[in-house]
Parts: sequence; C-alpha cells; structure tokens
Amino acid sequence: MESLQKPKRRKFFRIASAAPLAAGMGGLPMLLCTDVALAQQVLGDDNFSTLTKIARDIFPHDRFEDDLYRQAVATYGDQAKSDAALKTLLDDGVASVDAAAKQKYNKRYVEVADENDRVAILKAMESSPFFLKLRGDLVVSLYNQPKVWGKLGYQGPSAEYGGYIKRGFNDQTWMETA
Repeated sequence: MESLQKPKRRKFFRIASAAPLAAGMGGLPMLLCTDVALAQQVLGDDNFSTLTKIARDIFPHDRFEDDLYRQAVATYGDQAKSDAALKTLLDDGVASVDAAAKQKYNKRYVEVADENDRVAILKAMESSPFFLKLRGDLVVSLYNQPKVWGKLGYQGPSAEYGGYIKRGFNDQTWMETA
C-alpha cells in the first residue's frame, strides 16, 4: 500500500514521459497539428476566447503566456470540424458559462475581471460533461507542449540521451518531499 501512496521517482518519470512518446509515435495526433486560426474559425472567435480563458482558469499559471493556452484550446478546432457532438458540447458549454456570468455579474465570462469570480462559475459546473471534457483534454494539450516543459523545469524526454540516470536524475527541485 505504501507504493500506491508515494510513487517512486523512476515510475513517475516513466509515466510522465509516456505522453510525449505517444505523441511522437502518432498516438495523440490532435497534439501534433494545432492551428489557432482554424480553431477560431470552427469554434467562433467568442467561443475560442472563452475556452482560452476557461483553460487559464482551470490550469492557472501566471508565468504562462496566453499563446500556450490558445495552442491547448486549438486542438478542438480540427476535432470539432468533424465531430458535431463535440462542437455542440463546446457551444452549449460556453453558452452556459456566459449565461451564469451574465446572471451573476451582468457580463460575459471573459469580461468578468476577477479570477475568483470566474472560478466560482466553473466550480458550480465542475461535474458537467462540458467541464469534465475540458479538464481532461486540456491537461494533456497544455502540459504536452515543449514550451510548457521548460517553464516547469522539465527537461523533456531523455531516452536518446541514455535515460534519466545519466541526464539529470538527481537535479530536479520541483518534486521535493516534505
């Protein structure tokens, strides 16, 4: 039971490096071709802006530029183009977020200035299919960007350099145990 509560470092790195490997092998094609312009066209500018703001509110990082969140949301462009159910889910979800913001603050979601107010709106819908879909997809599309890795101190996959034993196994500082 101890190993379930406190994962070993090697196991953590093996799991964490699986997503970039899968992306490189074509297992996650949606991450390879993100086109912000296509996503804005397919989703609509207003919906795209709202989804980008929601992405920042779900995964807040002050040191991340908005472009990283736009790239994460852009993965929906190609998907929504060919999946009417996804497009409807996103459109209806944005409409419900905007409706909640208008009811509480008489503004669209992206116009609500206080992050805590926006987060309160999201917390009210955290069990909805819309929120669960966004959170599940965005955790991959945001954190699987090499630009994000550098901001978080992750050096990237190391298999081509002999693995983590030979390349920075003990130089991490962000995963210190208390």
